[in-house]
Amino acid sequence: MSSSHLPARAAIGALLLGLTFAWSSAAQACACGCGVFDVGTSALLPNGANVTMYLQTSYLDQDTNWSGSSSAPKANNDDKHIRSEFYDAGIQDMFNRDWGVMLELPYTQRHFATLNDDSGTVGDFNHGSLGDIRISGMYTGFSEDMSTGLTFGLKLATGDWKYPGFDRDTAIGTGTTDLLLGGYHQMYFGENNWGGFLQTQLDQPLNSRAGYRPGTELDSAFGVYSGGWNVGNGMRLTPILQALVSLRARDAGDNSDRPNSGYERLLLAPALELRIHHVRLYADVERPVFQHVNGNQLVPQWQGKLTASLSL
Repeated sequence: MSSSHLPARAAIGALLLGLTFAWSSAAQACACGCGVFDVGTSALLPNGANVTMYLQTSYLDQDTNWSGSSSAPKANNDDKHIRSEFYDAGIQDMFNRDWGVMLELPYTQRHFATLNDDSGTVGDFNHGSLGDIRISGMYTGFSEDMSTGLTFGLKLATGDWKYPGFDRDTAIGTGTTDLLLGGYHQMYFGENNWGGFLQTQLDQPLNSRAGYRPGTELDSAFGVYSGGWNVGNGMRLTPILQALVSLRARDAGDNSDRPNSGYERLLLAPALELRIHHVRLYADVERPVFQHVNGNQLVPQWQGKLTASLSL
């Protein structure tokens, strides 16, 4: 191990330890689990002093009732179906090899089916709106190759959390301002340009809104990739294998469904990245291999995302 890399690795290790402590200290006080889409997209990790613009779409279809670590009867959950389509537009500006900033503008289209306690019938609600905007800074000055970085920022309360028929934990916006802390480390090893990456992000709500405070969420990705194949003039296709870990504490407040919130999930996510000069196209399919939820919650059988990015 090169001594020049020791400070960077020590820094990322301290970050991971700190985030783990923050998670374990959170109050173990039904959310969509969409925070996991914010990690694991290696194409958006910075690799130079440039500007990167991207568009991302993600899909999440929660149609299976789950309790503890196994499926449970649908009758145990008043919520019957949640289907979400996420659309994100973002820009990442690395001012130099040490500092940068990222702005993410999300839009969400959601279908929600839930039992009406008064009538005993299932009501269907559909709504699309702007989500919670994210603004983050980045520090990548630990090493010359920018292989290690820290991220820090805020999630703003711009998303709609008042739409009739939606519960607070299924609303498009949380109504809260959240602190975002994260980091990443890229590794290169072996022959034929093999590599890997670690990435993690903590979402810590700073306040409650109208009797609701979402649970602290920690999302991490661990990926490895081969050197890929040349498939045309200036085109390279790279397979990526990832493990995604998503942890969320219970929600809190009078308008939360605290007994039926909070979870631990492990997903495997095979992916492909196609690079065409300055353009990267990324796609993955994420399959849960373990999930434990509190109470009864709707979970997906699979989820996925597509990302297109352009570096200038």
